[in-house]
Amino acid sequence: MAAVLGTSSTAILASRSLVSASSKLAIPSISINSGQSSGRKFYGGIGIQGRKGRPQFHIAVANVATEINSVEQAQKLAAKESQRPVYPFAAIVGQDEMKLCLLLNVIDPKIGGVMIMGDRGTGKSTAVRSLVDLLPEIKVVFGDPYNSDPEDPESMGIEVREKITKGEELTITMSKINMVDLPLGATEDRVCGTIDIEKALTEGVKAFEPGLLAKANRGILYVDEVNLLDDHLVDVLLDSAASGWNTVEREGISISHPARFILIGSGNPEEGELRPQLLDRFGMHAQVGTVRDAELRVKIVEERARFDKNPKEFRDSYKAEQEKLQQQIASARSSLSSVQIDHDLKVKISKVCAELNVDGLRGDIVTNRAAKALAALKGRDKVTAEDIATVIANCLRHRLRKDPLESIDSGLLVLEKFYEVFV
Repeated sequence: MAAVLGTSSTAILASRSLVSASSKLAIPSISINSGQSSGRKFYGGIGIQGRKGRPQFHIAVANVATEINSVEQAQKLAAKESQRPVYPFAAIVGQDEMKLCLLLNVIDPKIGGVMIMGDRGTGKSTAVRSLVDLLPEIKVVFGDPYNSDPEDPESMGIEVREKITKGEELTITMSKINMVDLPLGATEDRVCGTIDIEKALTEGVKAFEPGLLAKANRGILYVDEVNLLDDHLVDVLLDSAASGWNTVEREGISISHPARFILIGSGNPEEGELRPQLLDRFGMHAQVGTVRDAELRVKIVEERARFDKNPKEFRDSYKAEQEKLQQQIASARSSLSSVQIDHDLKVKISKVCAELNVDGLRGDIVTNRAAKALAALKGRDKVTAEDIATVIANCLRHRLRKDPLESIDSGLLVLEKFYEVFV
């Protein structure tokens, strides 16, 4: 596993024995009542007229549930087979800082994403896209374009809320967290979604075509070369990232939907820096450098050649390590809520932020969250000063820049202040 997360991250992964996922995911199905009441019942948006003491009703609903499950499984299998083979996350050599930041964001999405800046050809896009295999499954409402959470009203679309208000039953299924690529040439309508004005005027119906922000709800929104993104799209992302909702206004018609996503961006600093307002929206900042060790470079080249020659065989060779990493992430996510951080450590984190003149409180919040996620990844229920030292530079260095023309600090300034306060 030494090649997975390098020196520092190997210690993290080897710090405890792997714990298997707490429970197996239940097969999605439609909830069924006893059949002793009459009237119209709603199951997954299907209305069926029921009568007292008619068992055929239950058989019909059970058949519908079976059909939905079998169709869904077939669609998942077909989608998986048609996907382009992804380079395994466990096979990435070096780049420990970037990989750790990505893992912590998967464990706790509320960290707020990560900005990856580095030289060309250092595996930034490869690492982000390789996360697809490690993403856990979440509960979603079947057929909902916004990946609505059936248990959290803040992450529900309007249609799902209306169904719950009417007392309709929801069909719940398990789905992997989405990763959505935002291309640089995307239009604002494609990102935000559009309203069918003609249908709205003729039929009086708000016909909405969801965009990429809707698809990214409760998932990951990845922007490659984010520093080259048009300013108006940057403003849209800032607004959605701040509020967690996307609102589309067209011709006096307004439609809103949840848009809570992990924002991951990558770019080359030679092509220009980001605006400080957008930088502050990223929870963490990772710097990636070119590998200078000749032996390590040869290993990377050989591994890539193996993958290009036979992707399936290469992925199979890392299957066991990928599964271990998946189990670690699942275990860390389930134990995250029980991780504690002492009040004394919280005070010291805030003191570092204050003495570095960090604007706002995002730096304090993200550092606390990242330290907890790291402790959960290590299998502990208490945060230590070592955990904070590992993540504090990634959480604060991009928040120190006041002048847009300044370059981002390498992290030395943050670590100097950390040791001054904590030691």
